[in-house]
Amino acid sequence: MNKKIELSCEVFPPKGEDYNNKINILLNEIKELYSHNLALISVTYGAGGSNRDNSLKLVKTLNDLKYNVMPHFTCVCSSKEFIEDYLKKIESLGIKNILALRGDEPSEIDVCYRDFTGANDLVKYIRNKTSFNIAVAGYPEKHPKANTLDEDVQYLKQKIDSGATKIYTQLFFDNQDFYNFREHCEKYKINVPIIAGIMPIISYSGLEKMTQMCASKIPNQLREKLEKYKEDSKAITEIGIEYASEQCLDLIKNEIDGFHFYALNKSYSTVKILNNIM
Repeated sequence: MNKKIELSCEVFPPKGEDYNNKINILLNEIKELYSHNLALISVTYGAGGSNRDNSLKLVKTLNDLKYNVMPHFTCVCSSKEFIEDYLKKIESLGIKNILALRGDEPSEIDVCYRDFTGANDLVKYIRNKTSFNIAVAGYPEKHPKANTLDEDVQYLKQKIDSGATKIYTQLFFDNQDFYNFREHCEKYKINVPIIAGIMPIISYSGLEKMTQMCASKIPNQLREKLEKYKEDSKAITEIGIEYASEQCLDLIKNEIDGFHFYALNKSYSTVKILNNIM
């Protein structure tokens, strides 16, 4: 393998009670992940910034531990004043990378500001106000709200033209969807790295929930295998490792720029996959 492949993963801040214990468990998982030559760790933000306090707390902790961290940041229902203040907090930590997203509207909120209509507005604002390296999301199976993949990639092109320099894709299980998406990006002259989002399957119920939320399809052959073992959590995990490893090896053969693992705050499966492919 001659091409340098960028590796990274996503984690999310703990919620609920017993935060300190949960964060210590998560930090042990992150330590194991990061030891496998990861370029960065991304930290989710929550719908409408619903978990923003814990997100910022985790970002600070990881930054203090000298991890290269990329905070997610959403703009939906946020005022310009709030966004500018949050960006200053992130910038003051010396962080260089940020993932700019529109985000989902929270189900419960008193005031929803409309200063930003989408991620493109946020990218422009961050580019004008800061020196961050700005990444954005891409959707191999198109965004659920887009009418066509062409329409979705044209909007992605606007984000790139506004100053984004890297694309992290939503999770997918059919590599042909990724190759089709990449061809559309080439068609619209998007010439930035496209990092493939890979989610190791670690539970049947979790997979169902995640694919419904992301509008991602499961290939029939994989679904049939998972259905057969859906009551066996260990078997599901091993199937997930095997499938993602084969998926990644095929992507490597087709000159992928990098992998972003949706590790679900667990290191076991992602580490197994990395050992299989690198």
